[in-house]
Amino acid sequence: MRVLVVSDIHSNWAALSAIQEDFDYCLCIGDLVDYGTDPIPCIEWVKLHATACVRGNHDHAVAQRVEAKGTTGFRSLACATRPFHWELLDRVRMKYLARLPISQQITLEGVTFYLVHGTPRDPLDEYLGDNEAAWTARLQGINADFICVGHTHIPFHLDLGDKQVVNPGSVGQPRDGDPRCSYAIIEDGKVYLKRQEYDIQAAIRQMEAAGLAGEALEMASSVLLNGRMS
Repeated sequence: MRVLVVSDIHSNWAALSAIQEDFDYCLCIGDLVDYGTDPIPCIEWVKLHATACVRGNHDHAVAQRVEAKGTTGFRSLACATRPFHWELLDRVRMKYLARLPISQQITLEGVTFYLVHGTPRDPLDEYLGDNEAAWTARLQGINADFICVGHTHIPFHLDLGDKQVVNPGSVGQPRDGDPRCSYAIIEDGKVYLKRQEYDIQAAIRQMEAAGLAGEALEMASSVLLNGRMS
């Protein structure tokens, strides 16, 4: 059994479409949208390929029409890109984002996966990196072989003995200094954190064509090119 795990696509179709893995199942850990400006093919890809998908904080904000606030960093980028989503996404796609569960447990060929964008304590918003003690505490009462999480945009894999935590990193906006698309493969009980080069300039050109400009375009381009906020 070969499972593709993706997260934090952030409307970057150039990155998502570069993943050319064979898989039996696909698990999506949320944040299909925001930060980029090409949400439609990303949503359609997930609808077509994902066996299960959970809601990320940006999916929730776009679907609920929550205005982004902030003048610096990633908040300012969300302020610039979120209105594009409200122009581009029809009622059906907005409803799809709104109806994504905040967590989900699924069993595939006898292996159980628990999906949550943040953590079980705070499914949408808590950031938690590769801290074994913290994850052990957060996962009390969660009975699953693999816990698949996202949100941090930084990939990691923790083996806690009776369960494994997998964060595939970000497909569309990595933040660990490696600009390549990040995802994970779980095959026969083993976890592989993988990277894939993609045409970053194509993603930047798409944002330009969509109408992103000025400081927002410069920031978005810099993050994609450097794999972090410069």
